[in-house]
Amino acid sequence: MKSFALSPSAAHLIHLLFEWLAIAIGVQLYRWQRAQHQQSGILVSGHFGVVIACILGAAIGNKMVFWIEYPYLWKNVEAHLGLIFSGQSIVGGLIGGLIGVEIGKKLLQQNQSTGDNFVLPLIVSTTVGRIGCFLAGLSDGTYGNSTSMVWGVDFGDGILRHPTQLYDILFVCAWGIYLIKSKKRWQSEPGLMFKLYLTGYLIWRLFIDGFKPLPFDYGFGLSGIQITCLVSLAIYLPVTIRQLRKII
Repeated sequence: MKSFALSPSAAHLIHLLFEWLAIAIGVQLYRWQRAQHQQSGILVSGHFGVVIACILGAAIGNKMVFWIEYPYLWKNVEAHLGLIFSGQSIVGGLIGGLIGVEIGKKLLQQNQSTGDNFVLPLIVSTTVGRIGCFLAGLSDGTYGNSTSMVWGVDFGDGILRHPTQLYDILFVCAWGIYLIKSKKRWQSEPGLMFKLYLTGYLIWRLFIDGFKPLPFDYGFGLSGIQITCLVSLAIYLPVTIRQLRKII
């Protein structure tokens, strides 16, 4: 299977368009869900502050995990400045957004769980964003290692590769839809559905990133994103299991 190869400038534009489309759709889905549940809009004073904290946290996490993934770019930072500031990481965005929400809720003294309403927007926005990653091909850096599987994709370098962007779409859709369809099981524990979604995605990325080229080896063949997933799971997985046990 062969994918058309875009020029670096065209790939960057395509990726940027899909990135902003993913954000716009995610925000609208979040607003729609709150309206469906007769919850206040996102512009209400206290909730708006939490949303802003989420966006800032996601933006910071996005960049930080990208820098962890590609630490060698700092050796010649002037030459890679544009790449460093344009780099993205879904894992970093998720973790940064979570930290931002928790800090925002603490500062604004908000105790209500807000995470479950993010699951559907995350499924859709990740899917849209990964389509952009797939179309960007080799310029994006999210492609997989070489493979002999019949669904391998040639992104323009003559090598059939794992289309890990599409794997990501399949996982978030399958896992996210399962959680949403089973939401009655989680309703007695607000925030649990989001915790399950996040921990599931972190475990998935820990696995699937082993099928991608290794930008920098932190030891044992682990990338910066995989190390980030391991650290995050060590902190967040026990919290998720503790809440899950309440309904089992």
